[in-house]
Amino acid sequence: MSETVPVTLLFFGQLKEIAGAAELARRVPVGSSTQDLFERMAAEFPRLAALRGSVVLARNASFVHAPEVLADGDEIAFLPPVSGGSVDEAEDDAEWIETIRTPEGHFFGITHQELDGGAVARGILRAEDGAFVNFEGVVRNHSGGRRTRYLDYECYVPLAIRTMAAIGIDLASKHAVGRVAIVHRVGRMEIGETSVAVVVTSPHRKPAFDAALEGINRLKTSVPIWKKEYFEDGEVWVEGAWDDSVYPVGEVDTVGGIFD
Repeated sequence: MSETVPVTLLFFGQLKEIAGAAELARRVPVGSSTQDLFERMAAEFPRLAALRGSVVLARNASFVHAPEVLADGDEIAFLPPVSGGSVDEAEDDAEWIETIRTPEGHFFGITHQELDGGAVARGILRAEDGAFVNFEGVVRNHSGGRRTRYLDYECYVPLAIRTMAAIGIDLASKHAVGRVAIVHRVGRMEIGETSVAVVVTSPHRKPAFDAALEGINRLKTSVPIWKKEYFEDGEVWVEGAWDDSVYPVGEVDTVGGIFD
């Protein structure tokens, strides 16, 4: 009998429904790769195989860009295409599921609680800043000609918070701005409630506008957060597309070409 190692599989969005669970435990032969694991699960769940061109894998909260050999206890996340308070140091972090604060004062957070982008902005504003831009995405009452009742957001928290921080830090390095904050809410949201805020402070307004726009555009295609819309006549996971920097499982290999 060949030696095996245990791995934990996490499924999000529509993949959770395909697998019939948010988390599964499996044992794989020693030396198996992330690609081998995907093929095994695609055989077990044929609907997963049809999505190989859009599903991304993450191993231990890091994107997989090429097949990686699995180790004992690995956590492998199967990720479908993404859908699209004050942060003062003295405040209680109980309202946040996960946060990252950088030495430069940038802030990134995920929460179940209501979001107030203006309060976030006041929490990171510097004395030398003459402006801040606060972009807030809010829940609207319709989509595709159907009346929306409410939305439900879920995310892969460890990878989502790290990706949000990477985006924010990159924005601050590219634009003449002060500080950046990106915060997202998960769970059920009613019409008119804020789901996400991208806040940028700056001595001058134009760089802040430019950075905020780039920030929300990048978040929508690279942060593992998924949205389910509930209508009066049904419900659906909103499917978008991954950014070009993220590699679906059907497109990764060791030299950057087509794997399968």
